[in-house]
Amino acid sequence: MPLPSSSELRAWRYWRRGRDLDVPFSSTDVEATNRRFLLYGVLPLWVVPGVADWWMHRRSRIEDTSGVRESAVHALMMTEAGVPVAMGLLAKVNPLVLTVMGGAALAHGATALYDVRLASEEREVRPLEQHIHSFLEVLPLSAMAFTACLHADQVRATLAGGRSPGDWKLLPKENPLPARYLAGLAAVIGAGVALPYAEEMVRCVRARRARRAR
Repeated sequence: MPLPSSSELRAWRYWRRGRDLDVPFSSTDVEATNRRFLLYGVLPLWVVPGVADWWMHRRSRIEDTSGVRESAVHALMMTEAGVPVAMGLLAKVNPLVLTVMGGAALAHGATALYDVRLASEEREVRPLEQHIHSFLEVLPLSAMAFTACLHADQVRATLAGGRSPGDWKLLPKENPLPARYLAGLAAVIGAGVALPYAEEMVRCVRARRARRAR
């Protein structure tokens, strides 16, 4: 991907200049309903199995078993999910963004398999935790599927190789999502994902240092 041009950088500098995207709660239009469910259903609810999985790790004392290695894999999976989500929320959905989403979903699935293998060799992975994993694996695919349905023209452009000049450029949305929504979602993700898993990593690092100091 070429370096961003001055016009692209200028577009991101003024990315809030466009009119906010309207997501009406009373509309029963198919597009509005899908967008509403994606923004206010799939993305916020993603945090619920994330917190539940963190609790299962804590309950099984991950710091005394797979420790930092598994916690680092969790951080990798959060990055694999977080980057395409951030792009979908902030950038214009085009072949570049859809390709990143697809690649990240495949990478997330492969990393999830490695995570389960690593965990099962070091600690007890209970059936409930496995069930929680199933939600964490399917939600990225669900978010990508809803995004693809909302931007069917860009899916066709992606399959055709993206021949338009802007197809492979990271551009801001012409109608950005409301700042209040983005701030609220960021707070939910911070409190429900970033903080718990940061606590997990700190706990694992401290336990490893304590073992080495013995």
